[in-house]
Amino acid sequence: MIDQPTVARIFDVAEITEVISDFVTLKKRGVNYLGLCPFHNEKTPSFTVSPAKGIYKCFGCGKGGNSVNFIMEHEHLDYVGALKYLAKKYHIEVVERELSPEQEKQKNDRESMMIVNSFAQKSFSMNLLQHKQGMAIGMSYLRERGFRDDIIKKFQLGFCLEEWDAFSKQAINSGYKKEYLVKTGLSIDKENRLLDRFRGRVIFPIHGIAGRVIAFGGRILKTDVKTAKYLNSPESEVYHKSRILYGIYQAKKSIVQNDKCFLVEGYTDVLSLHQAGIENVVASSGTALTPDQIRLIKRFTNHVTIIYDGDAAGIKASLRGIDLVLEQEVNVKVLLLPEGEDPDSFSRTMGASDLMQYIEQNESDFIVFKTNLLLKEAEDDPVKRANLILDIVRSIAIIPDAIVRSVYVKECSAILNVDERILYTEINKIIHKKKEEAWKRNQRGDTNRINESAKLAENSGFLRAANDCDLEERALVRILLNFGKEVLFRQKNEEGTETHVLVGDFIVAELKNDELESVNPLYQMVFDQFGANTGNKQFNAKTFFRDHANEKVSQLAADILSEPYQLSGIWTRNESYVETEEMKLKDIVPKLVNEYKGKKVHLLIKEVLAEMQKAQESGNPDRLMELMKQKMVLDSIKNAISKELGNRTIL
Repeated sequence: MIDQPTVARIFDVAEITEVISDFVTLKKRGVNYLGLCPFHNEKTPSFTVSPAKGIYKCFGCGKGGNSVNFIMEHEHLDYVGALKYLAKKYHIEVVERELSPEQEKQKNDRESMMIVNSFAQKSFSMNLLQHKQGMAIGMSYLRERGFRDDIIKKFQLGFCLEEWDAFSKQAINSGYKKEYLVKTGLSIDKENRLLDRFRGRVIFPIHGIAGRVIAFGGRILKTDVKTAKYLNSPESEVYHKSRILYGIYQAKKSIVQNDKCFLVEGYTDVLSLHQAGIENVVASSGTALTPDQIRLIKRFTNHVTIIYDGDAAGIKASLRGIDLVLEQEVNVKVLLLPEGEDPDSFSRTMGASDLMQYIEQNESDFIVFKTNLLLKEAEDDPVKRANLILDIVRSIAIIPDAIVRSVYVKECSAILNVDERILYTEINKIIHKKKEEAWKRNQRGDTNRINESAKLAENSGFLRAANDCDLEERALVRILLNFGKEVLFRQKNEEGTETHVLVGDFIVAELKNDELESVNPLYQMVFDQFGANTGNKQFNAKTFFRDHANEKVSQLAADILSEPYQLSGIWTRNESYVETEEMKLKDIVPKLVNEYKGKKVHLLIKEVLAEMQKAQESGNPDRLMELMKQKMVLDSIKNAISKELGNRTIL
């Protein structure tokens, strides 16, 4: 970890226009700067940088944040990596917290393995380009496949000589330790002798997200040997095959620009599509698709097209990958190539524009694809057809978003000629069963509760739509950030001394006293952390949340700080009107808090009424009487709040 004084210094010196100007041409417009957004294609500038607020905001794609967020997004680094990037730019020495001996060894081991991998990549590339054997065997194969020099260089392809230990000897003689050659899987320790794992193979280096080589894939060229055609590095401290995708480093910028990712199977598929001009492509390298790999793609886009070749058996085995993509709330389409073709062979038959046109015209929605594929098997067999419908229903039930589910239900109903109500009944059964299982896990104290909370924080955008109080809570957060330290009113204590009540103190106290919590963990985090700093005179809510270590919190702060300093429709509906927030804080803040309380009471009343209906239908008079009493209490609270609001109707 980087110590806090260093982090603070980095934020102080990393002037946002200076940081962003390294990547975007900015032109001054009033007090702000304007440029073309680097995160999506646009012709009219909508990317705004505010030096005064220290934030950027694109009003086209919605991305925003501070200097560190920009580097994280643009360079695809984590929080610490972005801090180190800026520290290097401004010549700031990074002082990291002292690690335990075990942590220090692990860190050193990882770095040593990365260095060994880097050496191996350079050695293999040199073999391919300059060694007689590499040129005669490796380069001949690549030329036969039609790969150009720029693609070979871009992906740092190489060749491992056919001798049993040529690379291992070279590495040892160059000063690299046997321990790290074995740990990376480059060498195999057999009877105290090092042997080259990839001997006689064309080498495909596998790059991590930051561009460093973390592993290798090797293809054997001989046809008369009893060994796997492709061989990958084994799992290690630096390489976890389920968490990485081949080509992600070379593709990430194009994926962001096109807001789309093509997913293929093999190394040469990626190379061929790049050579054809399509760069937003990655491969699962022959392994089954994993949730971690999908989440990796989701860092750059929510749109994936899976490209399958004409092998029907392979396609059916890969259908689970589609369900995994849906589960991660990613929009998925499928492209089935003509029989006998794969992305490698097919991309060499046409140019980039023709290929893109073919993809756009032939990619299909997963429901259409999966249904048509399975219908061929079912034919007129009613049992197989019923199983097909259940299979499709299970896929739809995986989708978290109810609106997206409803669209797919309608589509599935039309294709299969099945009543929508029947599909919804089956889907609801599956969802109910999953919720029941989740509840049982939670009752047992399952650690999944922690993971679910983290998932909620990551999907705050989805929560806004599901949060009935989002309008009021967002307004409260905005006032805390912009006016939390302003004086709301003055009051006298028991000794008769006049004290100031600040806006933030009032809001936090009101929420705490009535035990009001948001279903949106980001809003709640702002309320909690503001409350924890109410007595801190040095606390500045704007910079604290803008520069927050949690990327989602700083994004939220940037979004809110980029909004105008005026009230939203919450204060203009019902023909009420106020001027700017700053001028009317004394009126606005108590009204907003009461509006929020009123909304919460209104939602509780709705819940009680629903429970009363159930109690009446089930013939439970005792429960009904208890609920009627609860409603009377809530009605009295609602009336009291309405009086405070000047008899405004609470919606």
